[in-house]
Amino acid sequence: MFKKYLIVFIISMVPLIELRGAIPFAVGFDLPTVPSFVICVIGNMLPVPIIFLFARKVLIWGKDKKYIGRFFTFCLEKGEKGGNKLKAKAGVGIYLALLLFVGIPLPGTGAWTGTLAASFLDLDWKKSVIAVMLGVMLAGVIMCLASLGLFGAIGAIFK
Repeated sequence: MFKKYLIVFIISMVPLIELRGAIPFAVGFDLPTVPSFVICVIGNMLPVPIIFLFARKVLIWGKDKKYIGRFFTFCLEKGEKGGNKLKAKAGVGIYLALLLFVGIPLPGTGAWTGTLAASFLDLDWKKSVIAVMLGVMLAGVIMCLASLGLFGAIGAIFK
């Protein structure tokens, strides 16, 4: 059983797959729902501080390098330009937007992408991590319900 939990934990840390792919694996492994949910959330949140603290610094470091400089500069400029527009429009609601972005389980909208965006936008560390964690938990609840067949059962009722 430990091996199955470890697999689910590792899957939840993989970019783009994250908790959205780990929870269906846990259900497929017939693991208990609550411990699997907790393990997936922990695994999904583990890379968040590293991404938040170092993503922008790596881009700044690489912007004057020979082969990667143009791409890193493009990423920084594009991120700052879009970020300033978004921050001006959203104001304080930007953290709610971050929570919903991470919480809706669609490809490319997970903790990795949300944290990367928060880092590019130079958002507050504590508020960003809380928003991302709540978003991960929301996505986890949605994926648990979907994996356990609740949405299919509701659809069958209204047929």
